[in-house]
Amino acid sequence: MLRLPPPGRRMAAALSWWRSRSTVVRDGPLGIALALVAFVPPLAASGTRLGELPHRPADALAVAAVLAQTLPLAGRRRWPAACLAVVAAGFTVQELRGYATFAGAGLLVAIFSAGAHQERLRRTAATAAGAAYVALAVALHAAGSANRVQDYVLFFAFLAVGWLGGAWLRGARAAEAERGRITAAAARTQERARIARELHDVITHHVTAMVVQADAAQYLTAKPDRLAGNLTAISTTGRSALGELRDLLGVLDPDRVAHRSPDRSPEQDALQDPDRGTERIARRDPERSTERVARRDADRGGGRGTGTDPEPVAPRGQLPSLATLGELVARIRAAGQPVELVEDGDPGGLGGGREMAAYRVVQEALTNALKYAAGHPTVVRLEHRPDGLRIRVTTAGNSSVRPGQPGERGQPGQPNGPGEAVGGSGRGLAGLRERVEVFGGELSAGAAPGGGFVVDARIPAGEVA
Repeated sequence: MLRLPPPGRRMAAALSWWRSRSTVVRDGPLGIALALVAFVPPLAASGTRLGELPHRPADALAVAAVLAQTLPLAGRRRWPAACLAVVAAGFTVQELRGYATFAGAGLLVAIFSAGAHQERLRRTAATAAGAAYVALAVALHAAGSANRVQDYVLFFAFLAVGWLGGAWLRGARAAEAERGRITAAAARTQERARIARELHDVITHHVTAMVVQADAAQYLTAKPDRLAGNLTAISTTGRSALGELRDLLGVLDPDRVAHRSPDRSPEQDALQDPDRGTERIARRDPERSTERVARRDADRGGGRGTGTDPEPVAPRGQLPSLATLGELVARIRAAGQPVELVEDGDPGGLGGGREMAAYRVVQEALTNALKYAAGHPTVVRLEHRPDGLRIRVTTAGNSSVRPGQPGERGQPGQPNGPGEAVGGSGRGLAGLRERVEVFGGELSAGAAPGGGFVVDARIPAGEVA
């Protein structure tokens, strides 16, 4: 049994199809309708008579004049100047011959359309139209028209209102398009800033930890057991960074759904993503893309002949939260930074966005401690309150060395180990402040009263009005 879609859906589909047609097709019915109306009594004998010349019965030339004033309206948006010229010619023949038809209304439609849709040489088109009207008025007067000058001026003003109305519509549409472009540009700027903050949070933290661990490993060549631990920590940090970057890239391309076969590791999937090749083929040949995806999914679904179920990749969007702070602190400790995590109160669940902002605050503060006060004790204190979360990260040491300001080699503000200092971009704390303010919170960073450096943030619970 054939099942038809609901009437509303059919109507929406029909409107969508109609809007997809060219402007000539969509404007054609207007010209055809006006041409038919011009031959319907009593409108066939009534219409615009500018010169008030003696009435003449309709003949073949009258039919041609009617068609010239109506059918060209199909191109009023695509070729507005040409449409106006042809319609004006038909109107001139109608007036000089003394015909009276309703088709004269096409002149006003053509003038309005030219004012709204003419792209280039607008002043030239307006001047030419005005000169043509003056010539028509002179010709009508020479043909014996009894109209006075003010009659022609009044009709010209009526036509000018039509042009100005089209020009106003054109300006309104241009202003709306400009507002749309500005809004889109602002949205792109905000999105780029958000992506920059995310990349900074992920890359700076993990790379800093890896650099510090690698520097320390150079001193452990005589202690294989400790060296192995450092190398393991570097590998773990790299995998964590890779996972967070894949989650972030998954947010940027949410339509991609990745799978992993049982005989492939997450690291192999990260370094060689088969979906990329499929996307390139999809742009060239959708059918080949579909067949390739089907074969790939069949291979994975069948476990490549092993009879096992496919192992899906962890869903994208598993972004950091307060529940993963323990892992963050463990990584910093593995890098050689003494960190203590203290939590007061009962976590009430701030929500995904707020928890991620809180995680990034702690992450940035610990990264700065690792970069500029390596080896100095750091305390992370979380105070869960009914009205939100209070975060305070205190690092003991030289308070004169602040994030983004490198200290001297070998001083507390400098990372341990040989090599160059891990510099800062200055983006971290500023980006965190913006991130926290989105949720109505506040963040401050500066020297602690007893020495060292402190990062203090408050993130309120609930929605921001």
